[in-house]
Amino acid sequence: MLGRLAILAAVLTVGLAPAGASAAPRDVASTHAYVAAAYTALHAVVSKWSSVEAEIGKLNQRFHTECPAVGAGSPQSEEEQKLSYEVAGALWATGYRTEAKVVRAFVKALKPLSWSNPAITRRARKLAKGLQEMTALPVPDLCGDVRAWAAGGYRAVPATTEQYDRHVEAIEVKEIPRGLLNPYVQPADKGLVARTERLATQFEELEFKRGQDDWNMLLETLALNQ
Repeated sequence: MLGRLAILAAVLTVGLAPAGASAAPRDVASTHAYVAAAYTALHAVVSKWSSVEAEIGKLNQRFHTECPAVGAGSPQSEEEQKLSYEVAGALWATGYRTEAKVVRAFVKALKPLSWSNPAITRRARKLAKGLQEMTALPVPDLCGDVRAWAAGGYRAVPATTEQYDRHVEAIEVKEIPRGLLNPYVQPADKGLVARTERLATQFEELEFKRGQDDWNMLLETLALNQ
């Protein structure tokens, strides 16, 4: 949500360009497998978006039960921005946990792929690692962290918030640049790429609107400013 989940749409799509005459079979095969896995993952995520929303609704209800308006009266400050980022992390953790099976299947398909250009293979490995780390990201103890911030007179957020934010920030989920893959996309995959890109557009629209709404909902429940 708010960026990290949306990046799935970016990493799972590639543009279409004719495969170069000198393209190695391995490059063509790996790129086809990448696009096919992308389509499967995006289709599953878009089809089951209501599942993500249901889990976020449960998280919001948990905050309503355990610490409603725990941040009421807190000042808007740089320290509070760290807690707001932690809320975003809670959304990402919930989204990736809900779609863990889909993400893991994509990672499993991605890991064995290799290209004659080692830069593409390195980026694929790094992408797989980042996605795995996101599925393992825990939901933070926001109730406890906001209470600790309040108990300290709102001077500084607790160390747990700082640690969580640094951990999330350190996870890299970066797409394989389209320009690197375009030469290996076969004309026969034109329909598959087009369908994948349509799904990516649906995903981005869902993520942008619902992600912002969900973030605002949790901040309101906790009585935190953006």
